[in-house]
Amino acid sequence: MDAPQPEVLKIVQRCEALYEDLRFDAVSRWKQAAPGRRAIGYMPIYVPREIIHAAGMLPVGILGGGDQIEVIQGDAYYQSYICRIPRSTIELGLTGRLDVLDGMLFPSICDVIRNLSGMWQILFPDKYTRYVDVPQNYRDDIGGTFYVQEMQHIRDDLGRLRGAPITDAELNASIAAYNANRAALRDLYAWRAARPWQAPTSELYLLQRAGMVLPVEEHTALVRRYLEAAEKWARPKRDNARVVLTGSFCEQPPLALIKSIEMAGCYVVDDDFMLVGRWLLDDVPDDGNPLDELARAFLHRSASTAAKYDETREQKGIFLVKQVKSRGAEGVVFAAPSFCDPALLERPMLQDVLARHGIPHTAFKYAENTGQMAPIREQAGTFADSIKLWSAAS
Repeated sequence: MDAPQPEVLKIVQRCEALYEDLRFDAVSRWKQAAPGRRAIGYMPIYVPREIIHAAGMLPVGILGGGDQIEVIQGDAYYQSYICRIPRSTIELGLTGRLDVLDGMLFPSICDVIRNLSGMWQILFPDKYTRYVDVPQNYRDDIGGTFYVQEMQHIRDDLGRLRGAPITDAELNASIAAYNANRAALRDLYAWRAARPWQAPTSELYLLQRAGMVLPVEEHTALVRRYLEAAEKWARPKRDNARVVLTGSFCEQPPLALIKSIEMAGCYVVDDDFMLVGRWLLDDVPDDGNPLDELARAFLHRSASTAAKYDETREQKGIFLVKQVKSRGAEGVVFAAPSFCDPALLERPMLQDVLARHGIPHTAFKYAENTGQMAPIREQAGTFADSIKLWSAAS
């Protein structure tokens, strides 16, 4: 008689089913469960999902079509020398896969996403669409004031959409819900860094992807269940190289790419996948003026990425060095989408900082529909071998 399947694998299978569902059936079921429910989509990297949640709506992460759809119509709207995510997102929209959404938010990432927001307004004039701008000045009285005003516009828009203003009490309750989710994700990442053989990054990735379509409370409970189940199921430990993977903050890598890096002998102990859930680095006070608190968290306690202008903050690359040291990593893998201007323009600056700190690194590019994994696996394997070889020799 076959042994019962470990609980952790049941959770992973559920998350993988959500990952593969480009019809967003989970969102449809959530809307159908109660009359009048709405869902608002958002593109990477970060939007204040607390405002959507406070309006009683479901925030839905839209991360392109991955390697599951053939882009035909989307290619007619964008040139070939840009990243793939806008083309596959257009394909999702034009083929009806995003009909379940009542609106879309396009945060400030790059010119491509800015243009996509305008195109969305033209293609889907009956749906709510907004480009979400972010501060480029980190003084509370300048950038903070600007961002509060930007969030207030979203708050007013969604209040009109639901037919009633969003109150401060509703916003603070939503902040508390997302604080719990961020805490669960911090624990998940700390657990993975401490015991990466117990929480493979391919599983952690799927668990995060589930949070793009599930209500935040349900996702928080799912992460906690995974941690509890992973603790109970012992897995073999290998002598893999511990690496930080960076550059994948927007267009996401195929799941097979993540598995290939792991099979090549790398334990990924930190990454920048789907930063929306970990953008704010600690809890946001939930007993004050909610928009002021969200603005302060964005300005002073948020992650560093190539798509974020932060001239007044830490030297470029120091955030990455701290990731390496705090997670006990032995090297960095730069994995950026082809034609991703923010990631690829920042990469040489980050590599210079790593070189000054004696941190090994390697780099490659991918697209969300990358099919040939052998070269990436070979490169990652060679990098892992070199880390182990030189660390043993020193």
